Amino acid sequence: MKNFKLKIGALLASGAMLVAVSCSQEFLEVPPVGQLAEAQLSSLAGLDASLVAAYSQVNGRGNRLGSPSNWVWGSIRGGEANKGTDPGDFTTINPIQRFENNAAGGDIGAKYAVAYEGIARANNVLRLLTKAGTTVTAADQARLSAQARFLRAHFYFELARDYNKTPYVDETVDYGTGLEKVKNYKDLWPFIIADLEYAISKLPATQPQVGRVNVWAAKTYLAKVYMYTKEFGKAKSLFDDVIANGVTSNGLKYGLVPYYDDMFRGKNDNHQESIWAYQSAANTGSVNNANPEFDLNFPYNTGPSGPGNCCGFFQPSFTFVNAFRTKDGLPLLDKSYNTGANQVKNDMDVASGASFTPDAGELDPRLDHTVGRRGIPYLDWMDHPGQAWIRNQPNAGPYSPKKYVYAKSESGTFQDNSSWTPGYTGINFMIMRFADVLLLAAEAEIEVGSLEKAREYVNRVRTRAINSQLKRSNGTPAANYKISTYSAAWTSKDDARVATRHERLLELGMEGHRFYDLQRWGTAQAELDFYFAYDGLKLSSALGGARYSDKFKWVPIPQDQIDLVGKEILIQNTGF
Repeated sequence: MKNFKLKIGALLASGAMLVAVSCSQEFLEVPPVGQLAEAQLSSLAGLDASLVAAYSQVNGRGNRLGSPSNWVWGSIRGGEANKGTDPGDFTTINPIQRFENNAAGGDIGAKYAVAYEGIARANNVLRLLTKAGTTVTAADQARLSAQARFLRAHFYFELARDYNKTPYVDETVDYGTGLEKVKNYKDLWPFIIADLEYAISKLPATQPQVGRVNVWAAKTYLAKVYMYTKEFGKAKSLFDDVIANGVTSNGLKYGLVPYYDDMFRGKNDNHQESIWAYQSAANTGSVNNANPEFDLNFPYNTGPSGPGNCCGFFQPSFTFVNAFRTKDGLPLLDKSYNTGANQVKNDMDVASGASFTPDAGELDPRLDHTVGRRGIPYLDWMDHPGQAWIRNQPNAGPYSPKKYVYAKSESGTFQDNSSWTPGYTGINFMIMRFADVLLLAAEAEIEVGSLEKAREYVNRVRTRAINSQLKRSNGTPAANYKISTYSAAWTSKDDARVATRHERLLELGMEGHRFYDLQRWGTAQAELDFYFAYDGLKLSSALGGARYSDKFKWVPIPQDQIDLVGKEILIQNTGF
């Protein structure tokens, strides 16, 4: 078993770069191959390499449950997706989706380990900066430290949302003797806020390299944090600034990409909607430079006619698909979309060789940019054939994921062919995008009483959706798309909240936000009861009898960590 130091505060500094320790008999010591001395890492090049190593940890480095895509922790726990595939594959996700996980379960510590590795790398940059060489200027130190503290804030933000209180470790902690004494009794939010405030004070408006965070990314992140701490006035002020003045690293003003699906195509990476994304690359010699967490999340058994060919994970839920039903262009905010004729027609239990006519009712066009469903074009591959691309319909349902799936035209360029599966892509994953900003800003406006400003922001998002109808090759709409903006003034806070929150589901679905939204709104019990009541009947083998309780608001602190240091040091979350 790995010890606590390796789990929470890895000794590595920059991937394979380790700091050699001197002693009184230096002439007897031969530095191991592949390691660098601290003096080398304290140069400008060494410091920047160490910072790049901290950036590289953002995507989880091959840990499928450790990345900010949060496809399990945010989307599956949020009811917008099922684990999918077969019940015997990646079985550690089964109890997570059913809210039956315990502190000793497999993969409970996935995010914990990834985040603390990232924190260790960020802390190492800050520690090395205290010994920076004479050629490292004050401006260099400000630039590097601001990025390191932003990244540290990001990793702690991920921990706070999942585990609540975890040990806070900064660059002043002695990694040799001090980690076993770090308790988890403090809220992480003040530390996250302090790091982001520091980043805002030092970061430039634009960066010479895409992927490096700028001041707008820091302001957006801090505003998002304030939405969790319910400091809505502070959040609004920051959102106002980002929306009015924010520019990308390419010098473009932040805005909405005109056509919805263009956000998820590799050729458009770092577009005007992308505020912060981790930079993915295909065919570099390591699939960890691509999107290593998505390699399983493709339609199953597609052969050369479709993408990925494995393994049928991350299948959109029935309730999620039904939420895209519209009437006179507006969503069914009374939640009647799971009843009667409002349910979206699907091909559950219908063989691919049998006849099937897709749903003819009104739908929001974002459905078919988010979900693969029978008879609708699946990117530029072919019409989704239904059951033939689904590994196990009774366990997972009839739908396939579509966002961040590579198009046929991207094969071999933004898709990696160097590993066991072609499911690694070089399409950047957006951690923060402008539509998310607009909808969070709408929430903040509602809470401070500016309902009409909130409606303006929501309508701005819906207008882009209106202009994003999926077309067939002959130029006709792929389905009966009908969507409109909210024309009547918003006069009720409660009604405005319902509309804005539903808009987040439609706009950001399958992007890892849903459970965390339910968590901060305090609506997880009601929303997940609604989901289990419907999807649990249709997928009884996977979800039958499953139920959410408030105990699962937090992921338990991994039991192996508590065993290593003692329960008086690490306090377990209530109920575990």
